Amino acid sequence: MADITRYPFVRHLRGTPTAHVQHQRRGRVVHAGTGLSFWFRPLTAVLSEVPVDDRELPLLFHARTADFQDVTVQATVTYRVTDPAVAAGRIDFSLDPVTGRWRGAPLEQLAGLLTETAQQHVLDLLARMPLQDALVTGVAAARQQIATGLATDARLAETGVAVIDARVVAVRPEPEVEKALRTPTREQLQQEADRATYERRALAVERERTISENELQSQIELARREEQLVSQRGANNRRKAEEAAAAGAIETAAQAEREQLLAETRATTTRVTGQAEGAAETARMAAYDNARPELLLALAAREAAGQLPAIGNLVLTPDLLAPVLARFAGQPVTGDAAR
Repeated sequence: MADITRYPFVRHLRGTPTAHVQHQRRGRVVHAGTGLSFWFRPLTAVLSEVPVDDRELPLLFHARTADFQDVTVQATVTYRVTDPAVAAGRIDFSLDPVTGRWRGAPLEQLAGLLTETAQQHVLDLLARMPLQDALVTGVAAARQQIATGLATDARLAETGVAVIDARVVAVRPEPEVEKALRTPTREQLQQEADRATYERRALAVERERTISENELQSQIELARREEQLVSQRGANNRRKAEEAAAAGAIETAAQAEREQLLAETRATTTRVTGQAEGAAETARMAAYDNARPELLLALAAREAAGQLPAIGNLVLTPDLLAPVLARFAGQPVTGDAAR
């Protein structure tokens, strides 16, 4: 909006870069342009301000399709006032010289004109289309229809308004109809999801079966190898026993051979010893044949002495020694001495 500063008897207006300001006095245009700043008298001045920037106009209206279904159209129209002088002559853009505000609602009037014009074009289009086509191709067709219709509209051209762009956001049916239309697709998607779930479960079962078979094969292979291990251990133990028995037999045979050899050696030794002792005894007996009786008695006494137990004290009397000494002397023993 224009900025008006009040002074005694005069006013000062300062415009904006996006607004076209027109100052008339006595039916003649005194000032006209964008971004103006000038002085004026409030009692004789007629002021108008027309915005020349791009403006967005949201549209939301209902329409009916060829199969009598209500739909809601949501769109946006971008427009701009291209001829402010013509627009100021067709729509009331006058300003209050005291407050600088519009006396009326020109933008609302312009928005109503654009809305009704766009709505009329869309209603004509959707009235010839069934609901399915309206939902599928209605957005692009409505956008094209609005842009073409507003661009060629004579009233807008005479008002000095140009439509720059038109966008249709959605063409939506009533909630119940939309839900009913979504049901087949939703059911199909659910069926696809169920089929995927079943396939995933079947794949899981197949994988579990494969895993079970692999585990069973592993157990069978393990049992087979365990059987081979047991057989090998038995064979090893049997071989160890056979080798131990063979070693024992060899050792027994060696021991018997050693004992036999030892026995034969002992027998030979005993035989040789006996023969030697017999020969010695024979020689000794032969030596005794020619010995004197006294010598034999002395030898017998020595042998007997060797067989007697240990004697602590020995008492020799003259009666005992006399016969012995007499024998050694070669004298006959008489009386009690001979006894």
